[in-house]
Amino acid sequence: VSLMMDGQAPMEAQCTEEDPGPRIFRAEPEDQQQSISPAGRWCSRRCGCVVLGALGLLAGASVGSWLLVLCLWPAASQTIPGSLQDEDMNWSCSEANGGEAPLSSLSRTVSFRINTEDFLLEVQVRARPDWLLVCHEGWSSALGVRICRSLGHLRLTHHKGVNLYDVKLNKSQEFAQHSPRLGGLLEEAWQPRVDCSSGQIVSLKCSECGARPLASPIVGGQAVAPGRWPWQASVALGSWHTCGGSVLAPHWVVTAAHCMHSFRLSPLSSWRVHVGLVSHSMVRPHQGAVVERIIPHPLYSAQNHDYDVALLRLRTPLHFSDTVGAVCLPAEEQDFPRGSQCWVSGWGHTDPSHTHSSDTLQDTVVPLLSTQLCNSSCIYSGALTPRMLCAGYLDGRADACQGDSGGPLVCPDGGTWRLVGVVSWGRGCAEPSHPGVFAKVAEFLDWIHNTAG
Repeated sequence: VSLMMDGQAPMEAQCTEEDPGPRIFRAEPEDQQQSISPAGRWCSRRCGCVVLGALGLLAGASVGSWLLVLCLWPAASQTIPGSLQDEDMNWSCSEANGGEAPLSSLSRTVSFRINTEDFLLEVQVRARPDWLLVCHEGWSSALGVRICRSLGHLRLTHHKGVNLYDVKLNKSQEFAQHSPRLGGLLEEAWQPRVDCSSGQIVSLKCSECGARPLASPIVGGQAVAPGRWPWQASVALGSWHTCGGSVLAPHWVVTAAHCMHSFRLSPLSSWRVHVGLVSHSMVRPHQGAVVERIIPHPLYSAQNHDYDVALLRLRTPLHFSDTVGAVCLPAEEQDFPRGSQCWVSGWGHTDPSHTHSSDTLQDTVVPLLSTQLCNSSCIYSGALTPRMLCAGYLDGRADACQGDSGGPLVCPDGGTWRLVGVVSWGRGCAEPSHPGVFAKVAEFLDWIHNTAG
């Protein structure tokens, strides 16, 4: 990237010297020439008419009076419209602030949950408000994989049938049986039952994710305690922090495609992933997990940063602990509405002038904004695609910055944390009316599951 910003040196030179993995910046829009406003045109018209009327008076009182009435009355009686540019801006911004669509408007007809005590699978269909235990007849491992994915887990880890007489049940407890003939997770595929003919119900375990074993008080914009964000990864080229990342599984980390694209000529053996740390000063040469494969999204565009995600396959698995763990993916058709309080973290620059990178992991809270608002003419003028979302403040109080690219934007879902976005691009850092833009993880679930699941 070689862009001028606020009269500074080209960003390419800054990035080379200060941070090999810059956050992508949008170019400043060119200043548009000022045009004469309709009010100005009306004023000029009135003044011209007055002059014309005065000349008419010199020629004769009757002619001058006639001209004054003819010229002044239409102008004074007309409503003064705004310019087309102002109308577009006001319409876009006001339209975006009111009646915004949620980030996901799809509604689920079938919901699942797993009891954390005994790992019994329960299903709820829209027609019935109660939760039903799942009969083991009609069950398959493929169905378990599908359900784990729908809950935001990367894979199925264990499933079995549990005898009904081994479980304490309410007398009113009912059941549901899946019909393999109908297939899928459709509502029609689940038939209510008063009992299970097999005498067994399904116990299901999915890959662990989204937990913070060392949960600590969350205070935005300050140094992060170890274990607060156990999925936070540092993607390094040699010993130099390049971008952030998020742990999805022991072998898999997700980051931004533009991070890998910027250094696509670098040898694969030079890439390392560091986890479980909050300070880069603790990193030693040749430490970290070796990257075995870099898999950018096949549709990634370096021009507009669409599809800005990449998966890193690690040569050896990460060892999960209280300070290292995976983040959950969004559940299928999950709605995180605008205004949801989410968190972004990273080791990037801590001031908009890009003169100071943080040695210690930082975090801050940012609210989700609607794409309709961010695509309005007063913010990004349609630059966001359906694979993007934005979060932050219109007054510029907090934002991600250089070195944070590829890092996580996570939102709480009860006691589970889900990866909603990947730090992608923005104009400047914490600039008013230019919140951060993130790759929208919900749009990549099939690709992530097919590649890493």
